[in-house]
Amino acid sequence: MRKIGVIIIVLFSIISCQKEADKPETKIIKPKKAAKVEFGINYADYNVIHDTIKKGDTFGTIIQSQNIGNKRVYDIVNTVRDSFNVRTMRYNKAYTLFRSKDKTNQLQLFVYQPDALTYYVLDLRDSIPVAYKKTKPVTFKRKVIGGVLKGSLSETLGNHRVDVALANQITKVFAWSVDFFKLKRGDRYALIFNERFINDSIYDGVEELEAAFFEYKGKIVYAFPFVQDTTTGKKTYYDENGKTLKNLFLKTPIKFSRITSRFSGNRFHPVQKRWKAHKGTDYAAPRGTPISTTAAGVVERTGYTAGNGNYVKVKHNGTYATQYLHMSKILVRRGQHVAQGQTIGLVGSTGLATGPHVCYRFWKNGVQVDPLRLNLPTGESLSAKYKSRFLQEIEPLKRELDSIGNL
Repeated sequence: MRKIGVIIIVLFSIISCQKEADKPETKIIKPKKAAKVEFGINYADYNVIHDTIKKGDTFGTIIQSQNIGNKRVYDIVNTVRDSFNVRTMRYNKAYTLFRSKDKTNQLQLFVYQPDALTYYVLDLRDSIPVAYKKTKPVTFKRKVIGGVLKGSLSETLGNHRVDVALANQITKVFAWSVDFFKLKRGDRYALIFNERFINDSIYDGVEELEAAFFEYKGKIVYAFPFVQDTTTGKKTYYDENGKTLKNLFLKTPIKFSRITSRFSGNRFHPVQKRWKAHKGTDYAAPRGTPISTTAAGVVERTGYTAGNGNYVKVKHNGTYATQYLHMSKILVRRGQHVAQGQTIGLVGSTGLATGPHVCYRFWKNGVQVDPLRLNLPTGESLSAKYKSRFLQEIEPLKRELDSIGNL
């Protein structure tokens, strides 16, 4: 019986081996790695070197390092100067060398990138060099975000992985309507905007704010861009009723700051250590932060006093004037016309100040008042001939914003 069992096991083994032998051979085919193509050049055809222009580098020194003599460099520069002026090459900008794969390792192509979007190609493969400028393809992707604020505007955008440049666009659009330092956790917001991508993959920032709203002091403040004159294409932002968001005065003289002391008839002075009136609003910010005039006007006075430090006073019209104190540097002169939002100085702590800030003072009819309590002049509304087109254009955008903000 033992012999019979051994024979059976051997037979099964032979049959199994035969079945394995009959199976077709399985080949593992690895997917081919896609060849890298950039600037319209196949990297596989060349030895490639990436580098950046360093201090002291010139086009000549870079090319000469590739065994190209002075005479040849001179000829190249003169031949292509109308297409590629090598003197415009700047420090810390990227360039790429494409060299032959044979023993000579000869330079075939030189690519210079002045920015993320454009590049110059210098082709040395023929006896006569050729240069040309190209722009990488750009695509735009629409993005919508919204909900309730869980922190500052910058933090909220950061959580959505959105370029901080969008925050700058938003503050410019809502500068007359929303004081972003007074937004609270739980306030609703909704944003529709477009992002740029180079070669459909490289993020290149925010292109345009298409529509937005913020809940501010319990009220929803909308912003919709609208072109009145289609020949110029100039866009202005309006609320849902066609009223421009641009008012006579900006809400604050500094972006991304905080109020540390308000207008008061009786405040304990932190330097003089006594109770006295504080006829201004203090906005704290890092030293060197730009200070903007809140409305267009003429610089009435600049100077220095022991209490105010470096200051600028701007007269806006026969009714209103503003003053900006404790500057580290004054950037305008007396009699100069200034535009709304123009930088007139930098934050400092000159005069009686415990730290860097700007004290913002406001006059109405020659009397210092608290601008945060004033009903300041607002912007104009669209004329009737444009309003129907405006309302028609924003209707789907407003509906979309409302649905986002309620998430």
